Amino acid sequence: MKPHAEVEQVWPRDGHIRVVGRLYGLAAGAGEGWRLLLTRRSRTDHVLRYGADLRGDRFACGWPVTDLAAYDGFTGSDQWDLHLTDGGLRLRVGRKLDDIRGKKAVLVYPRQQVPGAGFGVRPYFTVEDNLSLECRS
Repeated sequence: MKPHAEVEQVWPRDGHIRVVGRLYGLAAGAGEGWRLLLTRRSRTDHVLRYGADLRGDRFACGWPVTDLAAYDGFTGSDQWDLHLTDGGLRLRVGRKLDDIRGKKAVLVYPRQQVPGAGFGVRPYFTVEDNLSLECRS
């Protein structure tokens, strides 16, 4: 299995989403200056960047859902993909090292409304068990 950012916990509440996990397939403490990237699927030039706390192979990061309203052109449904990067490596954020198959239907997180934006944000696992965000009216 190729290196990735293995999700252990997802906390969507109080207008924020927090993700906690560990780097898989890399030496502990590999690289510095890790950041979380949220990339809009329909417009890959729309990227939000956040600091990621990395200690050994453990990471934690979070962001306010209101930031997803910063880009115009919302058409009622959109997705954002999550990656961790140190400027060189780009690791997909997902959950692959457990025995849960079909996470998309099994692990369902609550939707949080974005004040004044007319849509809600919900983390979800894709069919490949990667973590993404769904924005929906």
